[in-house]
Amino acid sequence: MIERKFVAANMKEYLIEEFISQSIRGAEHSKTKIQRTPLGEKIVIFSSRPGIIVGRKGQSIKQLTKVLKKRFSLENPQIEIAEVPNPALDANIMAERICSYLERFGISKFKGIAHRIMTEVMGAGAMGIEINMGGKIPSSRAKSWRFYQGYLKKCGDIALTGVHIAHKQALLKSGIVGVKVSIMPPETILPDKITFIEESAPATAEQKVEEKKPAEELKEEKPKRKAAPRKRSPKKKAEGEGKAGKGETEGEKKEEVKSETDKPAAPNKKENKEAKGKEEEKEKEPASALEAA
Repeated sequence: MIERKFVAANMKEYLIEEFISQSIRGAEHSKTKIQRTPLGEKIVIFSSRPGIIVGRKGQSIKQLTKVLKKRFSLENPQIEIAEVPNPALDANIMAERICSYLERFGISKFKGIAHRIMTEVMGAGAMGIEINMGGKIPSSRAKSWRFYQGYLKKCGDIALTGVHIAHKQALLKSGIVGVKVSIMPPETILPDKITFIEESAPATAEQKVEEKKPAEELKEEKPKRKAAPRKRSPKKKAEGEGKAGKGETEGEKKEEVKSETDKPAAPNKKENKEAKGKEEEKEKEPASALEAA
């Protein structure tokens, strides 16, 4: 059956991911993607500490490729490492970090570890977080502790698709402690979120006048195109030149008439004779006065 082939391929991918997460413990592994190419299998490992996976001079990554090739009978596995942009919103990385803190600092500080992780996740912008710890914490009798902050969906489709859940185990002297981390990232769109669309208010008479003004200003600013000169036929050109010549002769005649009128009028001959006679009389008077004396 074809269905069995699909199930077997998915089981193989799950086993490879589990093996990689166990072999690179401490590198804060997030997830693994397997892509089949003509050259072989391309395995992309997402982690917040890619340097630990690569190792010194690439020794650890070469060893990992050899083990995967032998154990899972892969033809040509090619491993690529991708860095997680925001590890605080990744549930797998946060669960692994809690386990490493418990193994390093012990059971006595489990409350401080949980609160520290919660503040880090909420500071990154998450909508809510929940941490569940189960095991011999802090006494020899097993107990379960729950820490939560923010808003988190527990039922419905959003609880399956919009909430990231991760399970990890911490190996302690007292026994195994199970850790479950649930994070609701800020990208999740809730079905009960309602957005109101504001209706635009009807425009008043003043607003309409203001809207019309810029349109009129634009019309005024537009430069007027100059009309192209019309071509005249040779007959019309000759007539126009003849009219222009006639206009010039008439103008010259008018200018001559104006110049004649502007000239001062010549004095009459009678007036000249009278003026000369008066001057002679004036000259004779002082001469007669002298003779009498």
